[in-house]
Amino acid sequence: MANISKYMLLVSMLILSANTFAQIFLQTPNVESVLYLGKSENQPLIVGLGGSEGGNAWTSDHWKKTRDKFLEKGYAFLALGYFGASGTPDTLNKIAIEDVYNAIKIAGNNSYVNKDKIAVIGGSRGADLALLLASYYKDINCVLSIVGSNVVFPGHTNHFSTSCWTYQNKELPFVPVNDPAVPFLMRGNLRGAFEAMLNDTLAAAKAAIKVEQIKGPVLFLSATKDEICPSTPMAEMMVERLKSKNFSYHFEHKAIEGGHSEPLKYFYLIFDFLETNFEKNNAK
Repeated sequence: MANISKYMLLVSMLILSANTFAQIFLQTPNVESVLYLGKSENQPLIVGLGGSEGGNAWTSDHWKKTRDKFLEKGYAFLALGYFGASGTPDTLNKIAIEDVYNAIKIAGNNSYVNKDKIAVIGGSRGADLALLLASYYKDINCVLSIVGSNVVFPGHTNHFSTSCWTYQNKELPFVPVNDPAVPFLMRGNLRGAFEAMLNDTLAAAKAAIKVEQIKGPVLFLSATKDEICPSTPMAEMMVERLKSKNFSYHFEHKAIEGGHSEPLKYFYLIFDFLETNFEKNNAK
């Protein structure tokens, strides 16, 4: 079995050799993990998290061009599927954030990866996860949040009675679906439902993501006409929280004109942010 494992590792390393990149499938409990490497040593690690679509979005052909651009710029790239992928939970519900962090740590053990330089990028629910990971684990040095939330929301079940995320076997506090949100849900108006839920200010305060605990720069990209969630107001609330907590690292909020997916067309902002605030600076 050991020889077979070594052979499979060699095969996976050679898959993309024609394009000068390597691809490694990591063994990480409850998380599907694919590590993409360039040929240089000491590569800063970019961790990619998809959203509520599930699966391992960053391994898809759709994201190949963007993924390869990270590699061309000298980063290693770790694509993670945390539900709806092979060996993962089938539903976005009660996902253990330590399982995702464990996958990042395993990738960091690769000799080509600089484990002291880790940035996490996520979209929508993946952005929520990115912010949570960095708020709990101090060795994540940068967060790139695309249409992320300032609070934890319910898991994607029929009853909405559990949290999206857990930590150390305990559900993280979440903003529940309240009575005013129900009519919006019945009409398929997701943004209206989220706005109604956020009017429960007590629950929102308890479920707030402690972004001030992040140990590195943060970029928020939001959508001004977001039809899924109020991403621009939520990003503004996180900015205000960072200011009120005297956050010592650089942070920016770019509100993009358009709908929920519009910020995905602005990856140049992400590459510029990384170059200026992550790659060229030493982790604290």
